[in-house]
Amino acid sequence: MIYFPRHQLAADMADALRGRILFSDAPNGLFLAAPRRTGKTTFLRNDLLPTLEAQGVEVVYVDLWTDQKRDPAELIQATIQEAMAPHRSAIEKLATQLGISKVGLGQWLQIDASPAEEDAISLPAALRLLIEAGGKPVALVIDEAQQAVTTEAGNTLMAALKSARDQLNTPDHIQLMLVMSGSDRDKLLRLVNSHAAPFYGSQIQQMPLLGKAFIEHIADLVVRQQPTQAPVDTDMLLQAFTTYGYRPQLFMEALGQAMSPLAANGDRFERRLLSLASERQRDVEQDMESDYLGLAPLQRAVLWRMLEMGERYRPYNAESLDFYQRITGKPVSAQQAQRALESLRERKPPLAWKSSRGEYAVDDAAMSQWFRGLVDAGRWPPEADS
Repeated sequence: MIYFPRHQLAADMADALRGRILFSDAPNGLFLAAPRRTGKTTFLRNDLLPTLEAQGVEVVYVDLWTDQKRDPAELIQATIQEAMAPHRSAIEKLATQLGISKVGLGQWLQIDASPAEEDAISLPAALRLLIEAGGKPVALVIDEAQQAVTTEAGNTLMAALKSARDQLNTPDHIQLMLVMSGSDRDKLLRLVNSHAAPFYGSQIQQMPLLGKAFIEHIADLVVRQQPTQAPVDTDMLLQAFTTYGYRPQLFMEALGQAMSPLAANGDRFERRLLSLASERQRDVEQDMESDYLGLAPLQRAVLWRMLEMGERYRPYNAESLDFYQRITGKPVSAQQAQRALESLRERKPPLAWKSSRGEYAVDDAAMSQWFRGLVDAGRWPPEADS
């Protein structure tokens, strides 16, 4: 996989997090959304994290997709505890000074968002100890942060992080930086979009996608490897990259196929690449259409409503129940709608996602794009004989 550095973007984000950019809300938390496989995690791990570390920030990174069988709260707490381990001696001394007498017991350190046991310390206290023992500010980077709101413990932990931020930061002294990234903006919104959300009032930022600079970098690599391909049509490459949804891995795989000697058919590789991109787009759309048409009528109506309403979807209100009845031609109860929703969640792969507060969203944001494309083209809903 070719790595394309984005040092300036990382430097700008680091400055925003540290309160160096006027009018930026990033010191209160940076919430980044980017579609799956568009390079978000690569950027975080290879650009933003090293930039923060180079500025003397201790970075604590956790990806909530690494173990989806564990509660997200457990993953975050375990990662913070691992970050504290190298500072054990200093933390124990500080804990004694602060009157935290149980830190040295049990598994040495037990963290809980709202500790009910004597052996545990609160998450804000743990982060304070880490900051003071290490002598540097801390950046907690949570990748796929929307997973946290799928459990009660995860929601509690997010509220504790908000409390820690408020306790540890002042307008002119940022000690705790929070970065929450997600591959689905609608799901990430559950952290900020209601009075019950832990970071209510914060804004979701769309992470800049790779674009022309990345394509020019690829074109330069192509010419270095195969000088006879010069000049490369970067406009056609950018068109293909856009068709692949700005996903570098898929684009690079197709580029390899297009440039293979086995693929030679008299066309330029750029044209072959565009053809591959169009074929894949048709395949993806056909798969989504097949999934949709394979659903039972009520499941189809529920998914349609979810796609149409986005974050405003309320599965059991009068408007939604009327919608289900209009689409299916039969009265639909809230219990029937709930069973349909659960069946969408239980599919492999799932078509619906649920937060711990009972909020539902389409599991794959790509399906929302497919839906909007058909609506804009006047071709929704798809028909079984299409």
